[in-house]
Amino acid sequence: MSDKIRSIIQASIDVKKNLLADEVLVARIQTVAEKVAAVFKEGGRVYFCGNGGSAADAQHLAAEFTGRFYHDREPLPAEALHCNTSFLTAVANDYSYDQIYERAIKAQGRKGDVLFGISTSGNSKNIILAQSEAQRRGMTVISFTGASGGRMKDSCDFLFNVPSTDTPRIQESHILIGHIICQLVEEMMMA
Repeated sequence: MSDKIRSIIQASIDVKKNLLADEVLVARIQTVAEKVAAVFKEGGRVYFCGNGGSAADAQHLAAEFTGRFYHDREPLPAEALHCNTSFLTAVANDYSYDQIYERAIKAQGRKGDVLFGISTSGNSKNIILAQSEAQRRGMTVISFTGASGGRMKDSCDFLFNVPSTDTPRIQESHILIGHIICQLVEEMMMA
């Protein structure tokens, strides 16, 4: 059993080593952090969406902005779009589960805002529809996916496609990238 545990830890380390060696990805993290900070400074909002574990990651990252990361500071306007269960279940029932995030963006998204779509496969239809709607509205769209980028790569401005096809390893890296962005944004907001 200890060998199995070590192999899982090593697999996670290996994915993160690949991220560390990817100069384009490192530069993209900086660019996105600067973009998000600029949106907050201009009075814009940041939205997150995902399904299952990625919904949990969306809620986690939104909370880092509205709460705090390392420092006491003013809250930053960020929201995970699945947290209103009455809205979510009504839209899923009356329209389609595929439309839950798209309708939320239609209701709340404004030109200049940011949408983070999180999906390990990159093929979640409800996130693709939300990203397409966000782009139509002039929002910046950021996708967190697995290796291929899936169909989400075609409906975003910035793609973070983690070099793995293993869902838990992808999710671990999504949180790593998200935490880095949160830390950098917080530092820029306090400068």
